[in-house]
Amino acid sequence: MRKPKAIIVGGSIAGISCAKALILAGWDVVVIEKTRGPPIGNPTGAGIALNPLSQKMVKSWLHQPDLLHNITLPLTIGQNRAVDREKNICGTDEIIDVVGDLLVAADGSCSSVRQTFLPDSKLRYTGYCAWRGVFDFSENENSETIQGIRKAYPELGNGVHVDLGPGTHTGDSATMKVSSDMIKKMHQEAEKIWVPEFARVIKETKEPFLNLMYDCDPLTQIYWDNVVLIGDAAHPITPHCARSTNMAIADAAVLGKCLERWGPENLHSALEEHQSVRLPVTTKQVLHSRRVGQIKLGLPTPDREPFDPNTASPEDCEILKQRRLPFFDDVPSILE
Repeated sequence: MRKPKAIIVGGSIAGISCAKALILAGWDVVVIEKTRGPPIGNPTGAGIALNPLSQKMVKSWLHQPDLLHNITLPLTIGQNRAVDREKNICGTDEIIDVVGDLLVAADGSCSSVRQTFLPDSKLRYTGYCAWRGVFDFSENENSETIQGIRKAYPELGNGVHVDLGPGTHTGDSATMKVSSDMIKKMHQEAEKIWVPEFARVIKETKEPFLNLMYDCDPLTQIYWDNVVLIGDAAHPITPHCARSTNMAIADAAVLGKCLERWGPENLHSALEEHQSVRLPVTTKQVLHSRRVGQIKLGLPTPDREPFDPNTASPEDCEILKQRRLPFFDDVPSILE
């Protein structure tokens, strides 16, 4: 009796989570990743937000669960703050054949596997971009810039903070290099909108870049025969509800449990159950995140007037809260 073998395309959080879940389900796993090694000082790096379910899953996969706790900051605040523009506040050439019983596509929002099975499925450009960059102050913890930003944002690091300015966005995306003229314009806009301390951080950030924000209309199918999509390959989502990582980990955990329950001889039934559990959840979360993005940007929606952060009532802001996300506290019964 040989172990069934799964081939996982993509070695990010989705692929690695899936590998761990499938190993625990009794499968052999091969992970294929195009990057030669883990990123070190990657300029596109960012923190990830793990909800309680994701933390529980990751800890169950670690030999030393305390490792996750030791590198995690608890986020106790979810704050949206209005900013007044006028007042200035606020590869290789070698080909290797790998044979397996299951192909797991964890290859991101631009998934080539998804494109093979759904050639007409396209990413949807949301109509806006986000500037990103890494401000490295490791050699100068007490710089005036860092002292200033900590004074302006005393609770920075304790939660998720979003400043809502007119025509601005803070926060699945495609990275684009930018010209010096574009950076100059960004600096000019930062001086108009953000508090001086934050504008200074922006100006001192080396090599900022643009993320073009995309999502995808929810899919109606995420598996074919012995191929299944997970993570951003299955449900590209805008970043407004911080769900991409959590959705990927939940996908992996559910897939592992379904494969364990049905066994390799009933692969079709396992993938069918996985799809029936995950699709209703991810569909609603993708659409909700899209709507939150439209509201934060002040774009019109069918059921409400454009959102103005300077005049919005507490009731108007309620939808922006993380806990309003569909299935926010949901734990799939198969994981209980």
